[in-house]
Amino acid sequence: MLGPILTILAVSLYGLLHSILASRWAKSWAEQSFGPVARRVYRLVFNAIGLLTFLPVILIPGIFPGQTIYQLSGIGLILATLGQAVAVFILILGLLQTDPWHFLGVRQIIHRAVDGEQRLVVSGLYRCVRHPLYLAGLLFIWLLPVMTTSIMVLNLSLSIYIYIGSIFEEKRLQTEFGSAYSEYRTRVPRLLPRFRKCFLQQS
Repeated sequence: MLGPILTILAVSLYGLLHSILASRWAKSWAEQSFGPVARRVYRLVFNAIGLLTFLPVILIPGIFPGQTIYQLSGIGLILATLGQAVAVFILILGLLQTDPWHFLGVRQIIHRAVDGEQRLVVSGLYRCVRHPLYLAGLLFIWLLPVMTTSIMVLNLSLSIYIYIGSIFEEKRLQTEFGSAYSEYRTRVPRLLPRFRKCFLQQS
């Protein structure tokens, strides 16, 4: 039971820190403390901290895996691997269809842009689902060919966190893009694409 308990604790601490850093309060504090430059470097620093603090989240289930629930082999392993490859493709394509340099926080520094100055993308993958990057993450973790009790707890915790995160992301996008995002929400689902409707829209 040590693995699942430590996993829940790690995800909870990561989620708490990530949520605080993503809040308007934290961004306002950074700007007041470090000046206007903080608005341009904030996303890059945010991503760096997020990456470093996520390492314990994925390391703990590897060190304390718990009991094995299942381990795919044969055709199951092939299908799961193909599904994960699709998830990685969706992730990369979704980033390329928006602005990967803005997402990473590099463009804000090079071009002295302010974090938050971004266009609303409604084409490509974003015609099928509003958050393809979240969808890719969910697909990848649930198609892992080996499932232990710690990984199961990790996947459940991350799924809940992604869903809650999408709610806050929706509020941010609604504030940033207003009626344009409201209209977009009426046409496109949040996380589960309706492929038939998506293809009809693109035809």
